[in-house]
Amino acid sequence: MPESTVGHLVSDDETAPRILADDGAVAPAPVQGESPRSGGTRGLLRTLASKYALIGVWAVMALYFYAQVPDTFGTSGTFSSIFGSQQVLVFLAMSALVTLVVGEFDLSVAAMMGITATVIPVLAGVHGMNIVLACLLGVGAAVLAGAVNAFFVVVLDVSSFVVTLGMATLLTGVAQLVSGSTIVSVSSPGLAKIAIGDVLGMPVSFWYGIALAALIAYVLAWTPLGRSMVFVGANAEVARLAGIRVHRVRFGAYVVAGLLAGLAGLVLVATVGGFDSSTSNSYLLPALAAVFLGTAVVQPGAFNPIGTMVAIYFLTTGIFGLQLLGYAGWIQNVFYGAGLVVAVALAKVVRDRSRAR
Repeated sequence: MPESTVGHLVSDDETAPRILADDGAVAPAPVQGESPRSGGTRGLLRTLASKYALIGVWAVMALYFYAQVPDTFGTSGTFSSIFGSQQVLVFLAMSALVTLVVGEFDLSVAAMMGITATVIPVLAGVHGMNIVLACLLGVGAAVLAGAVNAFFVVVLDVSSFVVTLGMATLLTGVAQLVSGSTIVSVSSPGLAKIAIGDVLGMPVSFWYGIALAALIAYVLAWTPLGRSMVFVGANAEVARLAGIRVHRVRFGAYVVAGLLAGLAGLVLVATVGGFDSSTSNSYLLPALAAVFLGTAVVQPGAFNPIGTMVAIYFLTTGIFGLQLLGYAGWIQNVFYGAGLVVAVALAKVVRDRSRAR
């Protein structure tokens, strides 16, 4: 057999083939059907488990609830309640995700949603303003808040934790001021139609969330902007040396976070017709829990929108199932709180293992 550039087969007898490498080392030949450069079936299973284990846990959890309360959990109403009621959380989680991807942190996303959900009914319901203009001004307020966050964090280099925490408190106070610390509402059939109209058995706003997650996933995976965002999040200094305009990417992430939070507020008002400004911060923990738990799905160790979507419905299924089993309303805070702690810890473990490889 002619000698190749990699090595050639040698044998002491016909039943014991060996590979002789160029450096003279002798190693067993690979078993037929296995690749010497892959882990074979075991490696594939390990990869699938790391990417989709949470989906398997979700399925087992759903089967458990179905076995316990089949007459209530195994109905179309339950399906609609789980998948058709989380649109606001989807938009809010995507708002938080955008800044986390670039290595930033925004604690004001829920408050930005709240200011939008307060301004729209105050302007349209209380003062009689045109509903379209009220919606534009409401979302614009959230975008402005995102730009202010960006100015202090990116331009003035102030801690994002301090800035966004302060902004959250400020916006909550402003929302309570303009609403008079009462529940404000607006009656607009046209506004309601854009959120609760039926499409294929689900509210149309459900499909907005699916489209948003798909759009962000496409941008992050297939566009230069998305790759720049991921690069900045991985190492801002190296990204700067590579020619990426780091400040511009970071600034834009905060502004987009404000826009998505504003859209979350718009969807909220369109769905329920009003808002209580004192409840804004109750939306923050579920959004962050979903984003961090999403790092255990599809792209382990990385913030990704598809994983976030899976995490949202995973958490909702758990809470809804436990409530059907008779647990009181406290279970929601316990489940989201525990989910956030476990998700952050899991994300760190996955990230450390990825770096070790």
